[in-house]
Amino acid sequence: MKNPTLIVITVVVLAILGIGAYTISSSQKSALQPDLSTKTASTDLVENTTQNTSLANSASRYVEYSQTALSQAVDTRRVLYFYANWCPTCRPADASFRQNESQIPEDVTLIRVNYNDTDTDAQEKALAQKYGVTYQHTFIQIDDQGNEVTIWNGGEIDELLTNIQ
Repeated sequence: MKNPTLIVITVVVLAILGIGAYTISSSQKSALQPDLSTKTASTDLVENTTQNTSLANSASRYVEYSQTALSQAVDTRRVLYFYANWCPTCRPADASFRQNESQIPEDVTLIRVNYNDTDTDAQEKALAQKYGVTYQHTFIQIDDQGNEVTIWNGGEIDELLTNIQ
């Protein structure tokens, strides 16, 4: 009878020691790592200002959707990029287009259309419905009449350059 009791006591003591060691190790790790989840309001303002600079510029090859932007780009090859602010593949693509905007041919306008997110407005919803877009990260090249030329899903600057016609 002593052996089973001794085994149980040993297992309990080892479990307590293991839990204690894990807790101490975890708290030391978190103390050494900076908290990346907190940002200041000024950091957000700088990020948002930087992010929107190229999209607000009317001479830009990568612009946010508006009826005006779509109309002004009628003399270029227009590509609608259906983007969602929560999408884990859309955000890196957005960054790629911003960083490599000079690689977008001068006769191409990439128009970022919000899709199914907190920034989507009624015009953008109607545009997605018109072209039958069912999910974000969809690209549709349209002609000067607004007719679909080609469609593809996913990608960054390299795929854009490969797929535009």
